[in-house]
Amino acid sequence: MADNEQKAMQLIADAEKKLRSAQGFLGQLFGGSTKVEEACELYTRAANMFKMAKKWSAAGSAFCEAASLHQKVDSRHNAASCYVDAGNCYKKSDPQEAVSSLLKAIEIYTDMGRFTIAAKHHVTVAEIFENEIADIEKAISHYEQAADYFKGEESSSSANKCLLNVAKYAAQLQQYDKAIEIYEQVGTSSMESSLLKYSAKEHFFKAALCHMCVDVLNAQHAVNRYEEMCPSFSDSRECKLLKTLIEKLEEQDLDGFTDAVKEYDSISRLDQWYTNILLHIKKTVQENPDLR
Repeated sequence: MADNEQKAMQLIADAEKKLRSAQGFLGQLFGGSTKVEEACELYTRAANMFKMAKKWSAAGSAFCEAASLHQKVDSRHNAASCYVDAGNCYKKSDPQEAVSSLLKAIEIYTDMGRFTIAAKHHVTVAEIFENEIADIEKAISHYEQAADYFKGEESSSSANKCLLNVAKYAAQLQQYDKAIEIYEQVGTSSMESSLLKYSAKEHFFKAALCHMCVDVLNAQHAVNRYEEMCPSFSDSRECKLLKTLIEKLEEQDLDGFTDAVKEYDSISRLDQWYTNILLHIKKTVQENPDLR
């Protein structure tokens, strides 16, 4: 590994030498841009050597140097690719630098009209904010931007995946109206697809729980509406649970509420999102007994 690192350092020294000779008066007269392209190649080779040595920050930095030089000679596609490679290296060592590199790639791709690939990188940035930096607001923002680009390119299933992440986090941040709007929108569009129509009930289930966080009567009206829109929702265990929960909340029977959740969970495991939102509903009613 040390050997690869030394080779990488030598390649960087060679690249810097090429650049210095390209910048001189004679260098500009005799193929300055060729020398810049050669330096690009040396930086890329150095970056790959650093990768082999698992020196992720050094690899990211070398890819960024190559990207910057590609931009100077107007090789935009190569520049964007190098920024993506830099981002992938930095992900292992420095999430903020990873974001910075990927945003530079996104800027180039959007400028070139490559919106689908820009959207994919927005998703990667969102995931870094989600998992590495723990900045949910910024994760939401990048998922929204990705969804916007996917929609523009008619990739509605990719757009919906991003929007469902937005809804999940919006609910966690108690932005229930925003979450409801997305769950209802994705639920409605799922019903139009023979492949996705079975997932509609899950989206309506989540929307109704978000309604319940705000107002039990609203939740009741929403469940009635979903039953009319989606006949299969009426017979689902999710719909039956919602009706029981609404009934228990109206009676202020919190033990009955808990028992209904436990019974459902014993057959269909509820993940962390559901657990958190159900606890929030129960806590809200405990703190505000008249909230019905």
